[in-house]
This record gives sequence, structure tokens and C-alpha cells, in this order.
Amino acid sequence: MCAVASIDAVGTLTEMLRIESVSGAEHALALWLVDVLDGAGFEARVDAAGNVIATWGGGPACTALVGHLDTAPGRIEVRRDGHVLYGRGSVDAKGPLLAAMLAVMRQPRRGVRRFMLVAAVEEETTSRGAHHLAATLPAPDELIILEPSGWDAITVGYKGSVRVRWSHEQESGHGAGRAASAADHAFEFVRRLQDWAHGFNRDRSVFECLDVRVINCEAGGDGLADRASVDVGMRLPPRCDAVALLDTVRSAAAGGELRIGDIDLPVRTSRTSALARRFARAIRHQDSTPRYKLKTGTSDLNVLVPAWGCPALAYGPGDSSLDHTAREHLDVRELERAVDVLDMVLRAP
Repeated sequence: MCAVASIDAVGTLTEMLRIESVSGAEHALALWLVDVLDGAGFEARVDAAGNVIATWGGGPACTALVGHLDTAPGRIEVRRDGHVLYGRGSVDAKGPLLAAMLAVMRQPRRGVRRFMLVAAVEEETTSRGAHHLAATLPAPDELIILEPSGWDAITVGYKGSVRVRWSHEQESGHGAGRAASAADHAFEFVRRLQDWAHGFNRDRSVFECLDVRVINCEAGGDGLADRASVDVGMRLPPRCDAVALLDTVRSAAAGGELRIGDIDLPVRTSRTSALARRFARAIRHQDSTPRYKLKTGTSDLNVLVPAWGCPALAYGPGDSSLDHTAREHLDVRELERAVDVLDMVLRAP
């Protein structure tokens, strides 16, 4: 990869990884990144939500490249082993963010397109940064979400998500008694949801399945009251009726107190849009065959596509199976190839 201004890719990514930015605690990285972007020639600022917004060029057409500052919790020693760089966020998603930054810096300042590079906050939790963007910025002409797809692949779909908390308190009873405990009722609630999902999923592909997972559970008491709570995360496929699903959840609660979080609806974008075709050409130019991915998680694509309605997809270097794991790492050669792909995509008319 050719040198770009004074930015050293490996050194910059290493420093990004060393600045911890667990979701909700991204401010230190945001301030550092604004200084780097300003020094590289961007016009950069931190908005009211804590997002970093940087612009490049002044053409009439706008391409938004939206990544995120935050990481999942868990410290991973930042180290390099040959071509591989280890650290929390190397894949999800500081590597993809840096790839976009380097690719944008290759673009002419007086071209027909201007670029808005965004590093959003709280993507891993509430997507608060993306919701703020949707509420405060006009829609761009096209959107690239900076998430790991592998340098030779693009992501065109994400499942939706909803999280619910079930809780119950009852009078304590003897452990040898026949009455069900609060924890027993919690398990029954989860089992009813999983049984319903099993029936829904019959003969469906992985992306078309409804996933029900226990995120957290607590149970106990003080000798007078017996309590239990369980957090359940559900991943919604495109053909799942969210209203019907929530009716099922309420029915399954069976007397427990229920709290339903925000719903991120599933999203699927076109693999034949002009944006997707530019990516396909750029990947083929690197002597590879483009791959198209549908992911079972969520991203800020779920928030911004409904709000902005523009052609969109997700792209970035890295193996997404390493997301949130203790083995998270990025091959810097893949970072370089992703920058070349993005450069060609952004340069194309």
C-alpha cells in the first residue's frame, strides 16, 4: 500500500488499540482521533453525542463512511506477531475505520464527491451515536458501514434485534417444597420463547431463523422473598412480524414483569446497486471473486438505512468470527488490500 500523507497504518492502528474505548467510554479515543484527522487534512469535530465527524472534499455528491469508536469489553494485549496485530477492536471495528480513513485520504479534494467519515459511539450497546446521526444529519447519497466483512466480501444484510427482561418476585418457600421457584418460572419463560422460535424456524435458513439467547440471569432471595430475572436477546430475521413476536413474548411472560427494549428491525440491501457493483469491480481488480454476506448480528446499518434510505452496505477488513473474542486480531496485509478496494470504490464516478 502506498504511503498516505504522514499516516503510518500499523502505527496508527496500534495506538488506536492502546486507547481503550469500551462502549460508553469513547471520549479519550474521540479526542485523539480528531487531532489525527485534523493533522491529516480532514475537517474534524466531535458532535453532541460524542461521535467524531470528519469531512474531506467539497463535491456535490456525498459518500458517508460510518464506523464506530467503541469496542466490546475485555482487554487484549496489544502486540504484533509478524503481519498480525492483536488487540480489542482490531477487527470490530478500528481496523475498518482506519482503512476508510486511509482510502479517503487518497481522494482528490476537488472531485465530484465529498466524503463524510464518522466514528460513532455506543454501536455495541444502544447505537446512540447512529440514532443521533439519523436525527441530525441529512441523508448522504450512499452509505458504507465500516464493519468486518473480509477484504473480498461485502455485507448486504443484518438481522434485527430486541432485548427483553423478565422478572418475578414471590414469597419464599422451602427448597424441598413442591411450589416452583422464581428461577423455575424464569426458565419456563425462556423455554416457551425457545419452543416458539423452534416452530417458527422449521426448514428455514440460518439468516431466516429467529434466535433466542439468554444474555444474563439472576436468582436469589432474602429468606422472605424469592426473586429471579432473565435478560433475553432475540435476533429477528427479515420475515419475522415484530408485532406478533412481541405479543408472543407478552403471552409467554405468564405473570412475570416484562420490560421490552428498543427494536432494531432487520435490514437487507441490494447487491446490484451501483455502490455494490463498484465494490464487486474493485474486488475483482484485486484478482478475487466478491462474496456477499448476510450476518446474524446487528450494526448501525439497521439504524441508518431506514432513516436515510440511500444505497448502502457494510465493508471492512477482518474476520468477523473474531468479534468479541479473546483472539481478536487483524492481518495488516488484509488492511492494505481493503484500503486499495475502498480507494477504487471511492474514486469511481
